[in-house]
Amino acid sequence: MKILFKSKMVLCLTLFSFLFINAQQKRNMENTALLMIDIQNDYFPGGKMELAGAESAANNAKKVLENFRKNNLPVIHIKHIATNEGAGFFLSDTSGVEINSLVSPKSNEKIIIKHFPNSFRETDLLKYLQKKGIKNLVITGMMTDVCVDSTVRAAFDLGFKNTVVGNATATRDRTLNGQTIKAAEVQRSFLAGMSALGNMYAEIVSDIESF
Repeated sequence: MKILFKSKMVLCLTLFSFLFINAQQKRNMENTALLMIDIQNDYFPGGKMELAGAESAANNAKKVLENFRKNNLPVIHIKHIATNEGAGFFLSDTSGVEINSLVSPKSNEKIIIKHFPNSFRETDLLKYLQKKGIKNLVITGMMTDVCVDSTVRAAFDLGFKNTVVGNATATRDRTLNGQTIKAAEVQRSFLAGMSALGNMYAEIVSDIESF
């Protein structure tokens, strides 16, 4: 009887712990939206501005997207259309400007068009988030050191708590003073910068299960 009683107690405690963790995870996702920044065809193989690891990053972003959809959480797709003189990619009315099929928006998901790296600049993103009561952002997308970084820092200044899914972002090689900085180094450096000073700008996680 004692063994049976102990077994039942262990089972009850295990079930309680599972339910508590589940409830805690749901609470953590309250007032949270997903930003999918510029996951567009020109960044993929054959595009006009191919990134290192774009397909891998997009597949990881897809997993995050599926999790948000499963939990009926808000999803916002950011789409860049170039309007600056001399732009060579994300040109209007080209296939390269379209959001990649791996993360195609559903009809009920918000699409915001931007023309600057910062997703808040001259868009209705802030107004939309405020209307939805969003306080926390989960961010994926491209390029890590340009549009993702500028959006994260702007979001922090506007009072949002940010989480960046690091392996769902991507960039490319850069040059400085005639030297090439490899994409992987750029990636690490910018993610490290966002998480500086105790995750001031953003917490960096590796997958959807981390938050």
